[in-house]
Amino acid sequence: MENQEMGGIGFTCGHWPLDPEKPTLIFIHGAASNNAFWNHQVTYFSEIVNAVAVDLPGHGASPGPGREKVSEYADAVLNFIDLIRAPRPIPCGLSMGGAITQQLLVSHHQRFTAGILINTGARLKVLPSIFDTIEKNYGDFVNMLFSFAISPKNSSGKLRTEIEASTICRPAVASGDFRACNGFNVSDALGSIEIPVLVMAASDDNLTPVKYGAFLANSINHAELITIQDAGHFSPLEKPLEVNQAINDFLIRTLP
Repeated sequence: MENQEMGGIGFTCGHWPLDPEKPTLIFIHGAASNNAFWNHQVTYFSEIVNAVAVDLPGHGASPGPGREKVSEYADAVLNFIDLIRAPRPIPCGLSMGGAITQQLLVSHHQRFTAGILINTGARLKVLPSIFDTIEKNYGDFVNMLFSFAISPKNSSGKLRTEIEASTICRPAVASGDFRACNGFNVSDALGSIEIPVLVMAASDDNLTPVKYGAFLANSINHAELITIQDAGHFSPLEKPLEVNQAINDFLIRTLP
């Protein structure tokens, strides 16, 4: 993997420069996260497609303030895609990153050949306790993620280390992310998406349950739903092989 920066946006990619003959998976992390969340996916796909994991503004290696609207993050990702001249971009987002991906597919569907939504929903209401915990003690928020965002079947020291590395975020930025999630709702616009979409849910996800994925799959015209078993909200970290294989199979079925 290579760490790069362009136009004030940090990102990790399998190889640089990008191969103009290959499509580009754009991995978009969730709230209070960074591109390290996608290390397993960037490594796996680096020899198959262009694999790029972006740091959203204010996260990871991307300086400056974060945003407080999903649409503003979507604009930043679209600008980034143009900046790196990503061939045939396919956005792939988890949770808030999935909301950003939905916004891109709704507002700029002509720009994309496919999309991937992981553990997300058309609405993402946030519990008030999350804001309180972030404001009082960010370390407690990370501990809460380890308790609630992964399946009890996958608890391990290695996984905790990966979660801690991918949740290094300023508390003010994290709070802004969750305000963005709280105000997000594209329920009535999903029918406008006319490209193939993979919707991935996780059997033990308490934050965005399987019914959220089912709603997305039923509302998007050319969507298919896959459920990753024995995994929680952070399934790309918990079950990377299963998630990677599902994405790869989708690309084989979808791309010419």
